[in-house]
Amino acid sequence: MSKTKLVASLGLWTCVSLVVGGVIGSGIFMKPAVMANYLGSPELLLMVWVGAGIITLFGALSNCEVAAMMPETGGQFIFFKAMYGDFFAFLYGWAAFAVFNTAGNASVAYVLGTYTEYFITLPRFDADVEKSVSLTIPFIGRIFPLQNFGVKSVTIFIVALLTFINYRSTRSGGNVQVIFTFLKIMAIAIIAIGLLFSGEGHLSNLFENSKVIVPHGWGFITAIVAATSGAFWGYDGWNNITFVAGEIKDPQRNIPKGLLLGLLVCIVTYAVITLAYEFVLPIDKLATSAVVASDAAMLVMGAAGGGIIALMVIISTFGATNANILATARVTFAMAQDKQFFAFAGKVHPRFQTPGNALLLQGIWTAILVTSGSFDMLTDMLIFVSWFFYGMSALGVFVLRRKMPDRERPYKVWGYPVVPAIFVCFTFFFLIATLVSDIYLYQSGKSMLINSLLGVLLTASGIPLYWYFKSRKNRA
Repeated sequence: MSKTKLVASLGLWTCVSLVVGGVIGSGIFMKPAVMANYLGSPELLLMVWVGAGIITLFGALSNCEVAAMMPETGGQFIFFKAMYGDFFAFLYGWAAFAVFNTAGNASVAYVLGTYTEYFITLPRFDADVEKSVSLTIPFIGRIFPLQNFGVKSVTIFIVALLTFINYRSTRSGGNVQVIFTFLKIMAIAIIAIGLLFSGEGHLSNLFENSKVIVPHGWGFITAIVAATSGAFWGYDGWNNITFVAGEIKDPQRNIPKGLLLGLLVCIVTYAVITLAYEFVLPIDKLATSAVVASDAAMLVMGAAGGGIIALMVIISTFGATNANILATARVTFAMAQDKQFFAFAGKVHPRFQTPGNALLLQGIWTAILVTSGSFDMLTDMLIFVSWFFYGMSALGVFVLRRKMPDRERPYKVWGYPVVPAIFVCFTFFFLIATLVSDIYLYQSGKSMLINSLLGVLLTASGIPLYWYFKSRKNRA
């Protein structure tokens, strides 16, 4: 007979590595160019990265209080049940499966596929063929499944491989995470030190604005919002640790410590590597780079340096993809165990003691999202939806203080009520500004999709499923 609970086998350093490994993956290697293209200013680029990190830390500290109260596998799905009830919890769990967890896994692995092209020329359809096959979503825009098909094939292979590893053993998945997080931090340190002390950079690059990109008026606000969205993607994944709370040893101590230490490492890392990019590349060159880390290293060390950096990026994104796959399937697993999803997804594998079916289901949908979208479409879609739920999670700290005033709180959020209030207010300002910005970019022809609305549409598609599972649960 299979067990109904997963085994607690993850310690503090695995917690820290889940945070660092889940956060530092692809964002810092892809998004700086896109963000620079919006902002046209090295100072603003650095400020956006640091500011987004501080806001993210406020949200993480707020979530720590609830995670320490309810250290159960499933993370925010469990929290939202206590805060707002079954419907909202289901909507979160469905959005996690349909939008931000799976799209997050897809987009991180997509970067690995992109950097693989530094070494291997991947097959690709002719441009006319890529454009000939498309799907139009009313009021949202168009997607092109055949676009960049070689990169997408590599991406799907990596997702399948890491799904298999975590299907076989949670401990093995955790060990892979610790190893690749260590390699990742070493790789980024080498990149930053190599660029900053190369003698090829110029301090003036840190202060000279673009001669081409000069956002002003509403365009300046749109640029800040779009760049901030990119930075938030760079910090996304910090809540992976809450998904595996039921499998963490001494969770009341290790979850808050893991989140705090992990995010501080990420903020410092992002600030240093951004300065290194800016030191070597003028803002206009940075804004037009497709693989910014390799381009910066190539300028300093030649073709060999670009190849070394590309390999480091592959290592980093491999570890981040593993962290996401390991953690995020636990939300679907928890939903199914609560009879709010298909029952087979809530079964623990009788031999491997893993949420095997949830991992397989997640892997299949991730592959579908990889085929359907581009890197930027995936990231913009998931950030809008995930940050709505991040905001509601921090708001839930106030709700639970009123609903459960006598519940033991092993950790209380620092700076309450100011810290969670700042996070909540900023989150909902960011959401409104992002929606307006997406519509503006779509109407001006700069985007083929209103990405935020696509995320909302996928989330809303789960509402009929909620009533279906609710009726089945009532009949049981």
